[in-house]
Amino acid sequence: MARVDNRGFGLDSPKGLARRMRRGGTDRFGRFTEWLARAMGTPWFIAGLTIFCIVWLGWNSLAPETWRFDSQKYGFTVLTLVLSLQASYAAPLILLAQNRQDDRDRVQFEQDRQQAARNLADTEYLAREVVALRLALREAPTRDFIRQELRGLLDELREDDRDAAVD
Repeated sequence: MARVDNRGFGLDSPKGLARRMRRGGTDRFGRFTEWLARAMGTPWFIAGLTIFCIVWLGWNSLAPETWRFDSQKYGFTVLTLVLSLQASYAAPLILLAQNRQDDRDRVQFEQDRQQAARNLADTEYLAREVVALRLALREAPTRDFIRQELRGLLDELREDDRDAAVD
């Protein structure tokens, strides 16, 4: 009977499985922060936040005194606290998303560097092959050389035919 630990993984599970499973939650949080950082950088978010502030200020300035929840007299303190809270959460989430992007960029850079090294090696190999072909072709007879040799052989055959016809 397999013993089950408090995380729900038994002795029959691979050793690193529990660690990989826990990392999934961190990755989910990272993806969430990236989504949030992307969303905060959109014109729609800026427009929505602007509309929110305008409605807040309008409500607390124009609504009847008993319906207001943030005092204009104190400089809209609650609105300031809400925006400060939003900014205090936004900054670290944006930094976390940037760190994840830096990690991805670092991996992509390394892959690009390896691909460039492979391309350079392939290019050098092909250049050596082209040089070898040029050297081999330099020793190969040209069309003019072959024509000259064939004409010489043809002349010799004609002379042999003339000599045979004379004999």
